[in-house]
Amino acid sequence: MSFDLHVDAARWRRHLSTFAEATPGLVPVVKGNGYGLGRDLLAAEATTLGCSTLAVGTYAEVPGALAAFGGDVMVLSPWRPFLTDAVYDARVIHTVGRVDDVAALAARGEAVRVVIEGETSMARHGFDRHELAAAVAALGDLRVEGFAVHLPLAGTGANLVEAESWAAALGASQVETESFYVSHLTAAELAALRDRRPNLDIRPRIGTALWLGDLGAFDVRATVLDVHHVSRGERVGYRQRPVPRDGALLVIAGGTSHGLGMEAPRAVGGVVQRGKTIAKGGLEAAGYMLSPFTVAGKQRWFAEPPHMQASLVLLPSGVPEPAVGDTVGAAVRYTTTTFDAVTLD
Repeated sequence: MSFDLHVDAARWRRHLSTFAEATPGLVPVVKGNGYGLGRDLLAAEATTLGCSTLAVGTYAEVPGALAAFGGDVMVLSPWRPFLTDAVYDARVIHTVGRVDDVAALAARGEAVRVVIEGETSMARHGFDRHELAAAVAALGDLRVEGFAVHLPLAGTGANLVEAESWAAALGASQVETESFYVSHLTAAELAALRDRRPNLDIRPRIGTALWLGDLGAFDVRATVLDVHHVSRGERVGYRQRPVPRDGALLVIAGGTSHGLGMEAPRAVGGVVQRGKTIAKGGLEAAGYMLSPFTVAGKQRWFAEPPHMQASLVLLPSGVPEPAVGDTVGAAVRYTTTTFDAVTLD
């Protein structure tokens, strides 16, 4: 079986290089499934880009990052006293967002490196601005490497205002650092923040826009494993559902083990978008589900929910059929997809 990602290496790396050159202080984010490409590959690319710091999501991702990347590794998830997999290495930078955690980490008696995170409108982790004095008082021997804010993705234009507000709070606090780590600011917003706060070293932490900023460099290829001719009403698959029309049943590599058919919820905004969602929901309620696979220039329907490693896809009569061993394309969400192989061509 083969559900693979082929990358136009030259094109992708041109994008990475252009993006890095246009983004001073860049901290690449390498977390989860490595945006479909794999964390080790991205860590190696970050090294080539000359980045000094890499951000990972959790402590479980730290050992691999330390092995694949020669610079500092920042953990985005906050440190907690109950964590058993926390890594205390000279190159690891921990995130703290509660006074109790600062005190507990300081009690280790080591010069552990930390970034202090402010609680933004995300309402996820971090200190209220009124807690910063208490956080500083509890630092002990901890080394403050910077201040961080994780902003929302809403795109309402309020992120720059919020970042500026936190920069002002940092300036008025007793936190001794000039490094200001930010997430989810546009290039224009970063430039504006630098103009307004020239005393700060603005360090944007970026994942998606960096690694997936040129999807034209990516080519998903799913191998056709079998082709069966079927007639309307004929029952197929695990669930023995009747085929709605004459045609071909394609068995294609790629299933739930690859992340297909396990789509994360998406935000829906606007009347037209809501209407499309309702219509799609109605079709799915009737037993139909659009697959990610494109055959003969059109996205095709699943015959039933995808299996673990393969999918059954319906192809109407009259449409040119692929042969066994051919590959077809697939539209995927890279952050939730695992490929059998990733090849840089």
